[in-house]
Amino acid sequence: MTTHGFTLTADGPYDFAAALRFVEDWPATSALPSDGRSLRFAYCAESDWLPIGVRVSAAPGGVAVATTRPAGPGIRREVARILSLDVDGSGFAAPGEADPVLGDLQRRSPGLRPVCFWSPWEAACWAVIVQRSSMLIASRIKQRIAERHGARVEVDGQAYAAFPPPMTLVDAGGLGLPPQKEEWVRGLARAALDGLLTTEHLRALDPQEALAELRALPGVGPFSAGLILIRGAGAPDAFPGDEPRLFAILREAYGLPEDAPPSAYRKLAESWRPYRSWASFLFRSSTYAVADES
Repeated sequence: MTTHGFTLTADGPYDFAAALRFVEDWPATSALPSDGRSLRFAYCAESDWLPIGVRVSAAPGGVAVATTRPAGPGIRREVARILSLDVDGSGFAAPGEADPVLGDLQRRSPGLRPVCFWSPWEAACWAVIVQRSSMLIASRIKQRIAERHGARVEVDGQAYAAFPPPMTLVDAGGLGLPPQKEEWVRGLARAALDGLLTTEHLRALDPQEALAELRALPGVGPFSAGLILIRGAGAPDAFPGDEPRLFAILREAYGLPEDAPPSAYRKLAESWRPYRSWASFLFRSSTYAVADES
C-alpha cells in the first residue's frame, strides 16, 4: 500500500508496548490481528467520515504512524486522541504521589495511557450494541456490521473493515440487532451528523455538561455516557457517574463499604484531578485479562 507517515511525540511518560498489550486484551479490539509490534486498524475519520487505514509502531519518545491516505491535522489529532497522546501526561505522577493506591498501580503499568475507540460515534454504537449482551457477542455483531456496511481498507497487505460512518446507518436496518437497538443506532447517527457526537464538541463542554447532553441521546444511560466521553472523546479529566464495575474495583482497592454512595467514589477521585479519566482507566484496565468488561 502507499503510505503517508508522521510521528507523534508524547509529553510525559508513554509506553506504546503497554498500549498494544491492552489492545490485545480489550474485548472491543481483541479480535484485531497483532504481531506484538504494531497496531493496525481501519476506521472512518471523524474529520471527513472517509475510511482510512492506520499502522502505529513504537518510536523514540512516541509513535510512528503510517496511513493509507494523506493525514492532515484533523487525522493527526484523531490518532493522537486514540492513543491519549493529545494530552500532556507529565503531571500524571503527582496524583499517584498523593494517593499511594493509585501510585502502586502506576508503578505496575508505567507509561500506560488510555486507549480510546476510534471515534465517539463508534464508542456510542458499541455502548448500544453491548447493552444486555456478552462482550463476545457484541464484538461479533459490531464486526459483522463493519463487514456488511463499512468499507474495507488494506493495511500492509491485510484487509480491515472500517465501522460505517453515521450517514450509512442513519436509515439502515438489518443490523442484526433488536429493533429497539437499531432505532437507537439510527438516532445516534443523526446526532453524529448534527455534530453532537464529535470529539471537538464533547471536549469543549464541562464534563458534567457533556455527560448530561450524552444521556439525552437515544439508548444512552449514565454508564454509556461516561464510556462515550472518556473512551470515545478521550476527555482526560472526567469521572463516570455510574459504573458498577469500576465502583467494585475501587471498593476492593480502598476498602470502601458495599453500600458506599456514588458521592464517596467522586470524593475519592477528586485527588486524581486533572487526570480522573486516566486514573479510572488504570483501575479498569488492571482487570481486563480476567474480566468480561467494556
